[in-house]
Amino acid sequence: MQPRTMPGILLGDVFPNFEAETTIGKIKFHDFLGNSWGILFSHPRDFTPVCTTELACAAKISNEFKKRNVKMIALSIDSVADHLAWSKDVMAFNSDGADSPLPFPIIADDKRELSVQLGMLDPDELDKDGIPLTARCVFVIGPDKKMKLSILYPATTGRNFDELLRVIDSLQLTALKKVATPVDWKPGEKCMVIPSLSDAEAAELFPNGVTTKELPSGKKYLRYTQP
Repeated sequence: MQPRTMPGILLGDVFPNFEAETTIGKIKFHDFLGNSWGILFSHPRDFTPVCTTELACAAKISNEFKKRNVKMIALSIDSVADHLAWSKDVMAFNSDGADSPLPFPIIADDKRELSVQLGMLDPDELDKDGIPLTARCVFVIGPDKKMKLSILYPATTGRNFDELLRVIDSLQLTALKKVATPVDWKPGEKCMVIPSLSDAEAAELFPNGVTTKELPSGKKYLRYTQP
């Protein structure tokens, strides 16, 4: 049996400048992003339970993305009309009232063209006609229009939007500073000095100082700083 392969894009690739119909009209993706960061997240289907909780959470914390200069956009294989009707349920779930607008657009990929192009389809989750639904994909795109992060969840597992904010904080920090963020890092905590920097370069770049953890190997690679 031949292994299954799916189209998609890799970290560092320029994200496709696709055109799509959305709940705010037709967009060209790069124009929609402008000079901002972007997050594109897909969901399997409108009017489904887990998807409703996810988009409700995304709507509730949309100001957190805005603070970080991140434009949000969702996608599923339903129509614009379905998206608009479902958005009322999403906002009502948040007790914001069905007439409150969803604070980000949803792409209508009812022909699955974009889902195929971006490798978003879940072969294990099928609709009533046996056609794959979209998985719970997350793509973070930088101001240079390159993909900085991709996470793929199955349809049965809802996403953690606090974690998405955390990784965006890390991506934005490490885009500007020569550091890497360690396990469970949160904004304001110490970071790791990247291995390619010499001690002299690190001392010059980080006036707050660099501390090195002693290890049995004697190697000085665990260097911490407050950027």
